[in-house]
Amino acid sequence: MITSEGVFNKTEKIAVVGLGYVGLPLAIHLAGHFNVVGYDLKTERIRELASGYDRTLEVTREALASATVVFTDDPTELSACRFIIVAVPTPIDVYRIPDLSPLRGASRIVGRHMSAGSCVVFESTVYPGATEEVCVPILEEESGLVFGRDFTVGYSPERINPGDREHTFDKILKIVSGSDEATLHLLTQIYGRVVKAGLHQASSIKVAEAAKVIENTQRDLNIALMNELAMIFDKMHIDTTEVLEAAGTKWNFLPFKPGLVGGHCIGVDPYYLTFKAESIGYHPDMILAGRRINDGMGKFVAERTVKMLIKTGKPIRGAKIAVLGLTFKEDVPDLRNTRVVDIVSELRDYGIEVGIHDPMADPDEALRYYGLDLVSLEDLSGVDGVILAVMHRTYREMGLARIAALCGGRRPLVVDIKSAFSVSDAMAQGIEYWRL
Repeated sequence: MITSEGVFNKTEKIAVVGLGYVGLPLAIHLAGHFNVVGYDLKTERIRELASGYDRTLEVTREALASATVVFTDDPTELSACRFIIVAVPTPIDVYRIPDLSPLRGASRIVGRHMSAGSCVVFESTVYPGATEEVCVPILEEESGLVFGRDFTVGYSPERINPGDREHTFDKILKIVSGSDEATLHLLTQIYGRVVKAGLHQASSIKVAEAAKVIENTQRDLNIALMNELAMIFDKMHIDTTEVLEAAGTKWNFLPFKPGLVGGHCIGVDPYYLTFKAESIGYHPDMILAGRRINDGMGKFVAERTVKMLIKTGKPIRGAKIAVLGLTFKEDVPDLRNTRVVDIVSELRDYGIEVGIHDPMADPDEALRYYGLDLVSLEDLSGVDGVILAVMHRTYREMGLARIAALCGGRRPLVVDIKSAFSVSDAMAQGIEYWRL
């Protein structure tokens, strides 16, 4: 079996399969210590990385230029690697059922090119049991090798936070687990060389898988509570931000805020757990209730916007609303599972014309994924209202006055989902303002 000594003296290579938001930073950090091959099946992605450009903006041009990673879209390159890390996305489908096709596909590619003595480590978020129940049989079938005798597997869940320059890969405590003690020791040695924050050894792969999937489930439920409170307080004409600021003066009050819950983690991971729970005969009421609340926030914001249009005497059908921000999170280009699209869809159902601006999003991706055209700020001049959906730096620098000025000479209307501005400032400027 592969040993840490071979990896440390670089006679053994490490492969990272999947070079997205998780895989690329992982490969770059590993390359500072080991001999690393970075594989992605998308030829365009490999060309971009080879030219020094990362569309996810997680890795700088300088870091890419200095990295010693061998980027390739040729799967045969994996044959020279016996420590293989799989870091592909695990999304949900339109029915909110886990879509394991990227994970299965990566397992097939790895299986076809792995050799005896290999260790395959999975970082993708899955439900407890998926690594051993889904991935291992594929590895065995494609390779002709026997699990436990000819190869082993490990699981070390990713904890990347897109756009976060403080909590980078090496600064986040990492969970490691293995199919046997030797594999756990191997992962501890290799990841321990790179992750300065430390490691937590899980007793089994299932424990590690479960730990990962509940991290974001917990956050999802806490945000759902804040969203439900926001809807209650809105009916009571109480400002939610002021309530949370007051409650936050207690030492043990948790600082969660209401908002749209999208992205590839919080809005997705709970469905992996609920899927597994229901498959074993348990209906997870609380988790699904939280998902229902969070998935309904786009509709709530759109309906609140319509009410504000009515309040200001503006017609609904034919009204023009500017939506600022489309990505799932501020200052990142990631459009996966963005819930801003729910607002757009609901507004259009009312016959409202919606213009969308986002300085971070790729226009081609917005059109391909959601059928939405992005426009310039100039094209949004003279709208009936503005929804600040994602607080990109561009909008922070604009400030409330310039954002409201998109409404032209008419009484400006601003819906602030991020609660970025103050009610008093809006009142002083004569802005019809509402924040979540």
